[in-house]
Amino acid sequence: MTALPAIQSLDDVGQALAALPGPDRDAADAAGNREPQLTKPPGALGRLEDLVVWLSQWQGHHPPTMGTPRAQVFAGNHGVTGQGVSAYPADVTAQMVANFEAGGAAINQLCQVFGVSFAIDALALDRPTKDFTIEAAMTESECIDAFVFGMGAVSDGTDVLCLGEMGIGNTTAAAAISMALFGGAASAWTGMGTGVSGAALANKTKIVATAVAVHGAATKADPLQVLRCLGGREMAAIAGAVLAARYRNVPVLLDGYVATAAAAPLRAAQPGALDHCQIGHASAEPGHARLLEKLGKTPLLNLDMRLGEATGAVLAVQILRGAVACHNGMATFKDAAISGKKS
Repeated sequence: MTALPAIQSLDDVGQALAALPGPDRDAADAAGNREPQLTKPPGALGRLEDLVVWLSQWQGHHPPTMGTPRAQVFAGNHGVTGQGVSAYPADVTAQMVANFEAGGAAINQLCQVFGVSFAIDALALDRPTKDFTIEAAMTESECIDAFVFGMGAVSDGTDVLCLGEMGIGNTTAAAAISMALFGGAASAWTGMGTGVSGAALANKTKIVATAVAVHGAATKADPLQVLRCLGGREMAAIAGAVLAARYRNVPVLLDGYVATAAAAPLRAAQPGALDHCQIGHASAEPGHARLLEKLGKTPLLNLDMRLGEATGAVLAVQILRGAVACHNGMATFKDAAISGKKS
């Protein structure tokens, strides 16, 4: 494990990205060497085999383990909700946080049934970000405060970290971030979110295009400015957690569209910055598939979900557990006295 960098500015984030620790090649080799010895045809477990190597190299040990998965949800409020981009009022963010804390949300049920620890952190819900069609969503200080908070939420000894979010208006922010980073039409990135359609969806799409145009100069100069100008506190916290997880040898499962968009500026600023991340599921938000294509990521699940809350990421924990159980528990051809593949 490498010591966490001190972060006091977006420049510091850039420097930390440039110095990211790489994968543990010895652990990856050990996983790769065991796989062909197991009692199955080569490649028969498909992507599960690749996931074992991925887990080993980013956990930094072999065999990989899946005994301590953790879900972390961050919540934030967005000033752009004042423009009617959501089917629900901004008050719902705080109400849902209370629901998480009471154990009444979907993510609580999934964490309970799958044995995944859960934490919810709300970031200054009484101080929404600014309306980013007028000014930057956050000052640099506000963005860094949220980023560093997210870094602090990553614990040593976590086998995999599931990152999710809650924030009315944040699919608008996700669409704006994606468009600013990768171009294209606002309509290609903007979806129904909490359920807007018709004129409301057209308005949301227009707002995304306006926001990207307003901040074009700043965001083109530095991908990390995209997070500050167009993101939210919960999204900055997710980005901070992704960075800290890399330094702490914790593989990451990102949830859907918002969580992926929150991490995308790190990848835009530094190639390979998301190599320790898998995508839990493909969101039904149309922009998510496009974003995953730009990032070169293939989700583990596609269940037409668009809830957030880390629900898709926690569902994907079971896939990782299955991969690890097969890799660690299967007999080898030698152990089982079974003839191997003919040369």
